[in-house]
Amino acid sequence: MNSTTASATAGSARQVDAHPATAPGPGPTRPAQVLRWLVVTALAAGASLLISRELPLLGPLLVALVLGVVCANLGPVARHVVGQSPRLDKLLLRSGVVLLGLKVVVADVIDLGPGAVVVVLGTVLTTYAATQVVGRALGLDRELTTLIAAGFSICGAAAVAAVESSIRARPRDVGLAVALVTAFGSAMIVAVPTLGHVLGLDRQQTAVWAGASIHEVAQVIAAASLIGGGTVALATAMAVKLARVALLVPVQVASGRICHGRHGSRRGPLVPLFLVGFLAAVGTRATGVLSAGMLDLASDVTTCLFAAAMFGLGTTIVARQLWPVPLRALLLAVVSTVVAAGVSLVLVVLLG
Repeated sequence: MNSTTASATAGSARQVDAHPATAPGPGPTRPAQVLRWLVVTALAAGASLLISRELPLLGPLLVALVLGVVCANLGPVARHVVGQSPRLDKLLLRSGVVLLGLKVVVADVIDLGPGAVVVVLGTVLTTYAATQVVGRALGLDRELTTLIAAGFSICGAAAVAAVESSIRARPRDVGLAVALVTAFGSAMIVAVPTLGHVLGLDRQQTAVWAGASIHEVAQVIAAASLIGGGTVALATAMAVKLARVALLVPVQVASGRICHGRHGSRRGPLVPLFLVGFLAAVGTRATGVLSAGMLDLASDVTTCLFAAAMFGLGTTIVARQLWPVPLRALLLAVVSTVVAAGVSLVLVVLLG
């Protein structure tokens, strides 16, 4: 065996060993591969939605990610999912980001008034910047730090997924960021309404605080139900939260520049095409041409797209890579949550 052949053989061996369930051998033709993967991810997304309805604190994206990891690390199942994806995950993620724009109601954001807008801008910018600074000080990888910064400052797992689609983070880092933002956001569901009462905030102030500090949209809804005040508190909290979602574009662009800058080059356009689609979706929602039924359907499709993509991502993760949770990543999540909650609280009190 000559040196070239030996190198090729060694490289093949490393590829096979990269995931415990990956096995060599001929695969199905590409059309069959695509069809099978679409069926598998659709089933996984549906199962994630059903499970998350029974366990709402987990969220469908985290459930889908866990399902992917479990399937990829179970011997009898793994060979049917690992390495079978035609890498549609990125397309699913970006399609979900585009439809996410339909959730943003520009009129509601404007109606919040300048005070609430300042709360949102101050919280997002401070949380994102502080997380980047602390993550670097802790010696964490820039990609993991950026995923946590985006998830904790914008909209949880959906923001992690959106940023991941352009910074090329490791699957393990994405899974870790999604797990952290879900866990800490779930804790905030009870913490914010309780502390709001203890600190003497009125319902309006507490609702603004919840929308500005809690990570996931579903978690904000759950917290608003604990605040009281019926639909008024819910509408306020959601308007503030969706104002944060509207800042996904600048955060996405900044994240791409931060992560790509260390390579000494700028890859791709300043604003990726799918973010242009996100802005177009925001504009479409503002026109009022879409009925309530169409918007509800789009919301469900958005969740399904994200969940399907998270399942695909999970099939690339070796389970032992996720545990134990790195202490430095856990510390960064604590800092990011404290900054988001603290800054937004101070601004709410000063401007409320």
